[in-house]
Amino acid sequence: MQEQRESGLYDVDVAVIGSGPGGYEAALRAARSGMKVVLVEKAAPGGVCVNWGCIPTKALLRSADLFDELPKAEVYGVHVEHASFDLAQAVKRSRNVVLKLSKGIEFMLRKAGVEYRQGEARLSGEHGISVTRQDASASAFSARHIIIATGGRSRELPGLKPDGRRIITSREALALKEAPRSMLVLGGGAIGVEMAWFYAKAGTKVTIVEMMPRILPLEETEISEALSRSFEKAGIEILTGARLQEVVCGDEGVQGVITREGEEPRPVKADCLLVAVGVAGNAEGLGLEEAGVEISGGFILTDAQCRTRVPHIYAIGDVRGGMLLAHKASAEAAIAVASIAGKPLPGLDETKIPRCVYAEPAVASVGLTEAQAAAAGYRVITGRSMFAASGKANAYGHLEGLVKLVFDAGNHRLLGAHILGHGAVELVGEIALARHLEATAEDMAYAVHAHPTLSETIREAAEHALGQ
Repeated sequence: MQEQRESGLYDVDVAVIGSGPGGYEAALRAARSGMKVVLVEKAAPGGVCVNWGCIPTKALLRSADLFDELPKAEVYGVHVEHASFDLAQAVKRSRNVVLKLSKGIEFMLRKAGVEYRQGEARLSGEHGISVTRQDASASAFSARHIIIATGGRSRELPGLKPDGRRIITSREALALKEAPRSMLVLGGGAIGVEMAWFYAKAGTKVTIVEMMPRILPLEETEISEALSRSFEKAGIEILTGARLQEVVCGDEGVQGVITREGEEPRPVKADCLLVAVGVAGNAEGLGLEEAGVEISGGFILTDAQCRTRVPHIYAIGDVRGGMLLAHKASAEAAIAVASIAGKPLPGLDETKIPRCVYAEPAVASVGLTEAQAAAAGYRVITGRSMFAASGKANAYGHLEGLVKLVFDAGNHRLLGAHILGHGAVELVGEIALARHLEATAEDMAYAVHAHPTLSETIREAAEHALGQ
């Protein structure tokens, strides 16, 4: 690469378009491997995840989590009077967290020698990239390899175009100054569930409308059903197998009609409607088709090495499709850079990628559900352990939830693991490692776990699967 660059064929070895978890990870890895790298970002460093997704959402959820604990404080010997929830302050804190992390990413890129260019990128020719800044000024350069990491955006539905006031996406929901009195959440996936829980704790009357038979429909049935019961106890209304139709916005809010099979249409209204029905890839306006890159369903098609049909162009993260998770994008960054360096890594196995939902109780999982494993032809055994039996959960006062493990009945290898409960997202590391190493029920049952910890529930679930 160095010889080709010096001969003047290309200005840089690698151009990365997008600075989210996949993009900045790819740029750092390539730079640390001795490549000359340019990263192009049209917004703030860190992309959607850092600025308008993962990080600000978790910062807000932390505020809600603290507020949710206050009514129980006296049981712990802590007396709190006149507590209230200040949404504007919670949002302000979340934006400060975002700013700190965004600046940190910019610093890491600079320290690694990555050239950072602010502007909107577009491919030109086989290896060329033009960058247009907000002031309409433009620059151009060439790259031997290109990594597309432009992420995704909230999917829009016909007739439900967000206006930032009555119909909003998760982005607007992260920056409201006042909690609405009522909110309809269209979509019971991870984003919808997290936002529903947050605003319910902020004092909003929340109704989730989900077309599938249950919220978190891709998760283990026992887990999503238990979460539904918890949400309903918290005052969140959940309408599954439901469609929202005839939506009309006005000065008083949003109104529509809920239709469910076997029931009469039901009118609904709320101050606002949060549309959380999935993510579309940011593949438009990049000149990809002209460059020969294939796109299907709004996502870029690649092979297991994240390489597109054009050998020197790669795609990683949400724009590539599949599981739309920040840590998956980071893993794909490693795969793409290794391929460019001529040291290819194995492709990703999505059954080994952890999934998390940061509500309360939280959900964490990896691998197959029991139904998915059976459908794939496995004969399975399962093990369960309830948090209510955990000494640590009792000491902390969070008894809700369970661990469910799914094993191959033949060789006892872990096929899937599913956790609901306080702290579930911090337990996912163990089950993700177990799945990655294809650990057995015996491995998980005989590994010594510290006491008292929530992680003991994982060992106990493995023991239960073995009949111990």
